[in-house]
Amino acid sequence: MRPPAQVRRRRLRALVAERGFLSVGEMARRLGVSEMTIRRDLTALEADGSLQRTHGGAVLAQEETPTPVDLHEPAFEARSRRHAEAKRAIARAALELLRPGATIGLDVGTTTFELARRLAEMRGLKIFTNSLRAAGLLANAAHDVYLPGGRVRGTELSLCGPVAVRELRNYWLDYAFLGVSGITAAGCFDYSLEDTEIKTVYIERAAHRVVLCDSSKFARMSVVKVCDLERIHRLITDAPPPPPLAGALRAAGVELVVAEPGEIEERA
Repeated sequence: MRPPAQVRRRRLRALVAERGFLSVGEMARRLGVSEMTIRRDLTALEADGSLQRTHGGAVLAQEETPTPVDLHEPAFEARSRRHAEAKRAIARAALELLRPGATIGLDVGTTTFELARRLAEMRGLKIFTNSLRAAGLLANAAHDVYLPGGRVRGTELSLCGPVAVRELRNYWLDYAFLGVSGITAAGCFDYSLEDTEIKTVYIERAAHRVVLCDSSKFARMSVVKVCDLERIHRLITDAPPPPPLAGALRAAGVELVVAEPGEIEERA
């Protein structure tokens, strides 16, 4: 006999608390009910504040309430000084994915800019980027570097707008390396609507989509959602995510790479 709704919902909340994240399908299998029943339960549990629904499942509401971030984007120079060692470790781990001949999309941001520094250690890549800083850094490196047209967003020195979007859609990429301002079980976030339009193109055109994100951005969100977790293939970071985010990444099939700064520097 199927347990009463209140009993089932208590079990459901306990399962999510234990695992950090559960998909709707797994909830249904564990409790022996239909997915439609689970969705009704999730609606009720979200209404009373017990759980937070995410794409495909749920997390505990109190564990995955994102920490507010500044609505206004901090200056590039200020951001680049924060968590610098972690960003160097992440960039080195990202570099290990690449081989000569690869075609990559390099997003704007401080961690992707650190990857641009490391790309000088390689040869023979085709690099499409909307970052004027990264392009300037790589101008004399042994790579083919391409910039789209478009409007310059002066605060970030990024190229954006319909011209940039239209041009970047002409290319297929082996890898896209993406920067974000925050990541939660609900997805990836950024400060800028215009830069997010370019990130979306990178996601559409890349065979492998890699988010470079230090652990200070876990459980943080900003004004613009970039994508659901299911749209990315790999997250490279410097520390294990908290359980709700870790569970959501597993459920979305995202490969997690933890590049601890000390270990990376020792191997380098």
